[in-house]
Amino acid sequence: MKRWLMLLPLAIFLLVAVFLYRGLYLNPAELPSAMINKPFPEFSLPAVQGDKTLTRADIVGKPALVNVWGTWCISCRVEHPVLNKLAEQGVVIYGINYKDVNADALKWLAEFHNPYQLDIRDDEGTLGLNLGVYGAPETFFIDAKGVIRDKFVGVIDEQVWREKLAGKYQALVDEAKP
Repeated sequence: MKRWLMLLPLAIFLLVAVFLYRGLYLNPAELPSAMINKPFPEFSLPAVQGDKTLTRADIVGKPALVNVWGTWCISCRVEHPVLNKLAEQGVVIYGINYKDVNADALKWLAEFHNPYQLDIRDDEGTLGLNLGVYGAPETFFIDAKGVIRDKFVGVIDEQVWREKLAGKYQALVDEAKP
């Protein structure tokens, strides 16, 4: 009996080591999302700019990226110039300003330019919670009917866009053509 008790710590160590070893090969950008192939959640939130209230109906009608961002997010600052370039190329991007101070968001958009056709104020994070957002930046791909087709967690830089995401967006655009 004493012999088994002496081997118990070794067995526990080996079990933990197996789980940690497996974790080395997981991609942190591939977080599962229960929202894939489900409609974008209903919401009624103010716009970052102006006094308009935005709803799900405002983002339905054409394929788009829905980018979760915040002025407190260092990675969002890295991503923002790429989003501006994509918007200039005709990519439809909607923003969700997540758990932020609106005055800071307005200053950010004035200073770094605004790539968003609509920018939703999610001060309390309720929309983010409904989407299963872990943090920022996160980007959802929605089709013309407002169904979430994919999700990307992390910074969209030019290489990520070119190698991983441009094709997904273009497929949504092609699917929406009559």
